[in-house]
Amino acid sequence: MLPPASDLDIVFHNRRGKLRAAAFGHVGLLEAYFDGDLDVGRLREALALGMAGGFDRPNALVGLRNAWHEWRFSNASWERAKRNARTHYGLGADFYRLWLDEALMMYTCAYWKEGTRTLEQAQVDKVDHVCRKLRLAPGESVADIGCGFGGFMFHAQRHFGARVTGVNTTPEQVAMVRSQIAARGLGDSLNVVETDFRDAFAEHDKLASIGVLEHAGRDQLREVVRAHARFLKPGGLGLLHFIGHVGEAPTEFFIRRYVFPGGWIPAITDVLVAMEEAGLEVLDVENLRRHYALTLDAWAERFERNWERIHALDPRRFDERFRRVWRAYLYGCAEMFRSPAGKTHLFQIVFSRGNATLESYPRTRDFLYAEEARAAQPQGSAPALRVVHGEAR
Repeated sequence: MLPPASDLDIVFHNRRGKLRAAAFGHVGLLEAYFDGDLDVGRLREALALGMAGGFDRPNALVGLRNAWHEWRFSNASWERAKRNARTHYGLGADFYRLWLDEALMMYTCAYWKEGTRTLEQAQVDKVDHVCRKLRLAPGESVADIGCGFGGFMFHAQRHFGARVTGVNTTPEQVAMVRSQIAARGLGDSLNVVETDFRDAFAEHDKLASIGVLEHAGRDQLREVVRAHARFLKPGGLGLLHFIGHVGEAPTEFFIRRYVFPGGWIPAITDVLVAMEEAGLEVLDVENLRRHYALTLDAWAERFERNWERIHALDPRRFDERFRRVWRAYLYGCAEMFRSPAGKTHLFQIVFSRGNATLESYPRTRDFLYAEEARAAQPQGSAPALRVVHGEAR
């Protein structure tokens, strides 16, 4: 239930705000809000109402700005791709630590099982879900493409005995992960390489790519997918976890301009074609769209609650304008993924380099949920009672 219109009053403070809204529609309204030209009574609800009414569709002027931005910030060059990534991911571990989960600092969609109450548990469950999909085994080598703050790496090593190499283009994240590896004495099983995602420098048994394809760029999608294939040994398993569109749709200009320069959301059909061309067999596809709405809700709540601490980290960088941009980003994305009419989803695709065999991957998903049930069963408890055709078994 949306609040009454009086709760969503938009108050213009000057003529510039009105002109921006008239010229650029929802983007103009957002830019006026960022610069203090207007204020909104309840931002989250206003964003949801605007999406429900189709007000988020870009006009021709926004379309031109979006095309110019894509050309200007293309990821074709490795150096430009690195600068684009650092704009967002280089904000510092201290910033992200104040609103991501404490356990793993995962900055990607969590996995909310029924009854899950904390972001920490949902992120641990997500990483565990990925590890079990990949059927990780002790001693296997794993490539973690875009390893972020290392959450997947540490979990895969600790709980599955894997040897993991992280690939990351952001120096700030690489430095943080390396320091954690050294502090935990895990240098024999974990390492991280600072390079572009297209630099397939070694083959591995398994591959996890969590939140990377959104940063490939329209013209680099096939190149990045081919690199993912080259990171795997023949017959190896991989998983792509990415935001994707159903059908062709433009990537929201506001997000590209103010949050993720160089970012581009591919259509799942384009990803599947690129995978086929790279010699990858798709084994399983899961849509976690609704999980992402809950994840963003948790991030937004923590961001708001800890804003004064964020601001104190660097008052010039984390100023009021920054706060307004990130509030719109977190609330807006939550409502985008929550929308029943939305075309933006979160996919996990399990794949094999070459066609899978019965030895490399089971015929059904039974293994995934059987392992999950065993993990949830209390230590030393008896197996659950099953009833088959009216008889207890």
